Amino acid sequence: MTERPLLEVRNLRVEFPTRWGTLVAVDDLSLTIERGEVLGVVGESGAGKSMTGTAIIGLLEPPGRIAKGEILLDGRRIDNLPYEDMRKIRGRQIGAIFQDPLTSLNPLYTVGRQLVETILTHLPLTPAQARKRAVELLGEVGIPNPAERFDHYPHQFSGGMRQRVVIALALCAEPRLIIADEPTTALDVSIQAQIITLLKHLCADYGTSVMLITHDMGVIAETADRVAVMYAGRIGEIGLVADVIHRPRFPYTVGLMGSIPTIGEEVERLAQIDGSMPRLNEIPTGCGYHPRCQLAFDRCAVARPELTPAGSSRVACWLYHGDDHDHSPAALASLIHRQSATPAVARAEAGTAEPLVEVAGLRRYFDVSPPWLNRVLERTGRRIVHAVDGVDFSINRGETFGLVGESGCGKSTIARQIVGLYGLTAGSITYQGVSLSSRRERAHDRSRQEKMQMIFQDPHASLNPRWRVADIVAEPMLARGLATSGDEVRERVGALLRQVGLSPADGRKFPHEFSGGQRQRISIARALGGEPEFLVCDEPTSALDVSVQAQILNLMVDLQRRLGLTYLFISHDLAVVHHISATVGVMYLGRLVEWAETRRLFNRPRHPYTRMLLDAVPDLSMTGKRRTPVAGEVPSPINPPPGCAFHPRCPFVTERCRSEIPVAIEIAGSRVACHAVEETRLPDWHAA
Repeated sequence: MTERPLLEVRNLRVEFPTRWGTLVAVDDLSLTIERGEVLGVVGESGAGKSMTGTAIIGLLEPPGRIAKGEILLDGRRIDNLPYEDMRKIRGRQIGAIFQDPLTSLNPLYTVGRQLVETILTHLPLTPAQARKRAVELLGEVGIPNPAERFDHYPHQFSGGMRQRVVIALALCAEPRLIIADEPTTALDVSIQAQIITLLKHLCADYGTSVMLITHDMGVIAETADRVAVMYAGRIGEIGLVADVIHRPRFPYTVGLMGSIPTIGEEVERLAQIDGSMPRLNEIPTGCGYHPRCQLAFDRCAVARPELTPAGSSRVACWLYHGDDHDHSPAALASLIHRQSATPAVARAEAGTAEPLVEVAGLRRYFDVSPPWLNRVLERTGRRIVHAVDGVDFSINRGETFGLVGESGCGKSTIARQIVGLYGLTAGSITYQGVSLSSRRERAHDRSRQEKMQMIFQDPHASLNPRWRVADIVAEPMLARGLATSGDEVRERVGALLRQVGLSPADGRKFPHEFSGGQRQRISIARALGGEPEFLVCDEPTSALDVSVQAQILNLMVDLQRRLGLTYLFISHDLAVVHHISATVGVMYLGRLVEWAETRRLFNRPRHPYTRMLLDAVPDLSMTGKRRTPVAGEVPSPINPPPGCAFHPRCPFVTERCRSEIPVAIEIAGSRVACHAVEETRLPDWHAA
């Protein structure tokens, strides 16, 4: 007799009644999760991934409701249970890990108190036993000195450590199923690798099942056993992770795979899926994907396909109903990617040897000391954050300089210094050979200052919600006097919107009426409104789905070629940096530890930190394999280690590393600040 699945979802339909009609967020969805299995759920924002997880755990917010279907946990129906009965299951049998640990943890309680409270709620233990169990859990999820950190508050932990605490909370009552909703999306690649390794270890040790919701296909490839691809509230494809990733059959899945940049591949443009996920009130009839599908035919627009076997997977696509279509993976890939990618060499040659921006000895310190009276009473000294501590680099005109590193290493601080949002503690910034190191110099030479614009990570936060898009885009040109009459402004705004793939009619709308990718296009249009030469891009694609990310990256490459723009591109996604950058700098704790041409740095990294970052990058070819997570965490910039700041985490450390700060040296076209490299103690690099 076959063992019953741990979780069964049958024909689930989630609705949101509104005054304008009923919105359907999840439509006729069925899936199962076996015991000890990791099921990945992927798709663009708005596909219904999180809504499915929320419905399973019973946390739908009004007016959301389960209108149809059943949810069974170990054979018992749970979707129709009374609130108190469901509350006993939530936490005890189903745990949850959410994307932002700060919203999951109470900032007024120590993490120990929150763990003990959860344990006592669900398990028949005494307070002393609960405390012991909480300390053990903190140790199991990799928190160093768990007995001491038990009494710390959430703000005293780093982002990666807070996510470990959330995982410990999810495991408190030893649940059989964990709903993990984007648990690694906001994390650096190094912390992401640690969290994924931890999740896999817990599944193996506890036999826990996991529903892993994410838009990161690299994480899915490494972690999941099976994967379901969602689109417009329905499953478009489901199967073994290796089959779905390497032999996708649903046209949307093929498009997603083509949208993902990889470190081993050099292309000028990524394959992109045009358009965006339909809004809940605009879901088309028939197959929800047909307006964006290059393979759609008449039947796709009028009738909705059901999941049907296709190889080892199940696919909801009319291509697999009948024998009159060639639906092999090779045929799908050739049709959907018929506009083949062009080599990236052409982009690299677009730049010249003339430096546009030069940074020398750049430093920025922040005084975070308590007030003077507190320091006197507590007998403590000043507390200085060394955010940027002696950085040198230059950016050639028409090229892209990528800046990578873990959170807290100083990347965004440098960006804000270059555009003038932060002052300089020491060092210099020159633009076209003219110094812009002080506010007086920037005020004196506003023409050069105005040639710089910045694109921020979150377009929703950087666009005024009370202004129409036309007013937002027009602001820089009005401030610089580039357009005076109303007709000229309207003409320029329309041209800019068309340039970033939007319509002039979109200027009448407000930011909230657009998707995340469209809002980022508006941010780019606004930045271009001031006719800049140099754009500082601070994590411009980190919050976007892979399909939207591909659209934005292609747009940035097109604009660079057309307008001769120069970019400083900051990201923690090494594959994206590899795709778009001509040269790359690697930062660690306020210092640049390696700087080289992109191909050279990725093919032959020299600094141990660069190598560890590359080892931690998720790869679509790594289905079922393990990454090598970066050991330890970035030290506090308030109290950095003596000598080389990386020495506490470096496998090649010597006494010289612990006492002497390394100076950058030139070696085979790379600049590296490392004693081990200087002394030729590092083994040869062999890319995995």
